[in-house]
Amino acid sequence: MPIGTFVNIIAVIIGSLIGLLLGSKFPEKIKVIAFQSLGLISLLIGMQMALKVESPLTLIFSILMGAIIGEFINLEKIFDNVGELLKQKVKSKNTRFTEGLVTAFIIFCIGSMTFVGSINEGISGDKTLLLTKSMLDGFTSIALASTFGIGVMFSVIPMLILQGGLTIFAGMFQPFFTPSLINQLTATGGILILGIGINLLDLKKIKVINMLPALLVIILLTLIFS
Repeated sequence: MPIGTFVNIIAVIIGSLIGLLLGSKFPEKIKVIAFQSLGLISLLIGMQMALKVESPLTLIFSILMGAIIGEFINLEKIFDNVGELLKQKVKSKNTRFTEGLVTAFIIFCIGSMTFVGSINEGISGDKTLLLTKSMLDGFTSIALASTFGIGVMFSVIPMLILQGGLTIFAGMFQPFFTPSLINQLTATGGILILGIGINLLDLKKIKVINMLPALLVIILLTLIFS
């Protein structure tokens, strides 16, 4: 049972609700500076994660192959359609609903604390890292929801699928999750977080969602070559 993920979900929901309540009271210049701060923090986190790489060539090939696969199946469009469907279901008029959902999902779910924390809980039952992550995500969701709106709160749906699924999967297939695999996954996630940081800073539009298949490619390549 992925208890750590359930706690994480509750923290994001509470943080998002606080952000929604405070968002209308924040002046636009406060929202802009908060947005830029998140972008810079994302760059820092992404760089720290990317430096955990053990096989640069495998990482490069995984990012390239993952991006090509994602572009070929137009993964970003699929996410946009799902986001729009959710937006219609909740009758939201927020024009940044889907952007908020996707941005929050990447920040909350594609990181070292997600991978290591979920795997630790699945293998040993240790929830410490996920509980720490829950607190951090709760505060981050306040800032995100105040800018992007209610879409941030709905990032808990893919969080449940990915993070909870990873915990269950790790419990079933413990031997596959070696330190090397975790480091390679973390480094790949770091590249994606860097992309989010660049998007948040409005430097260039990067299709981060289309790069998500790289997380699957890096697992396969690491398992094959290790």
